[in-house]
Amino acid sequence: MHKLIKYTLILISTLGCSSIFGQSAQFPIVKAYGGIYEIPDATERPDPTLTYKLLVDLSTAAEDNKQISRWVDNVARLMNLHGLAGVPKAALKVKVVVHGGAIFTLLNNAQYQERFQTDNPNLKVYEALLEAGADIMVCGQSLIARKMVTKDLWPGVRVAHSALTTVTTYVPQGYVLLKF
Repeated sequence: MHKLIKYTLILISTLGCSSIFGQSAQFPIVKAYGGIYEIPDATERPDPTLTYKLLVDLSTAAEDNKQISRWVDNVARLMNLHGLAGVPKAALKVKVVVHGGAIFTLLNNAQYQERFQTDNPNLKVYEALLEAGADIMVCGQSLIARKMVTKDLWPGVRVAHSALTTVTTYVPQGYVLLKF
């Protein structure tokens, strides 16, 4: 009888885990990017009644310029995680300021091809982020430091005076700063 209980518990545990691990990625706010998974046992979740003001300081370069930057995709994950927890899209105020090595993820396709001999895989993610309501900005100081001009960039980006002043502008307004 003891072995029967043991095997029954193992079977139940395996079935429970397979349903968790066998699930497909979800994209509740940013479509097709930043896939996330439901965690049924999570007791700490975003509060769907709050408004979330999030400022992402995105400076880390892509590890492989032929692949979507995991840091750009992580912005989509951030938004989708909140959405999966029930936070409405309208309650997510996401601003992304791109600078440093990450600035190359914002190059238009022609400039990206010239620099990396491949299409820019990040542009579709940025388009999806913009459609989901994210405000994407690039540091003007980083543009000058890298001898780039606005016409080199994806047209959906806004030019900020600097990443530093963008942080000092939005944090006092209640935005939570996240560093990617």
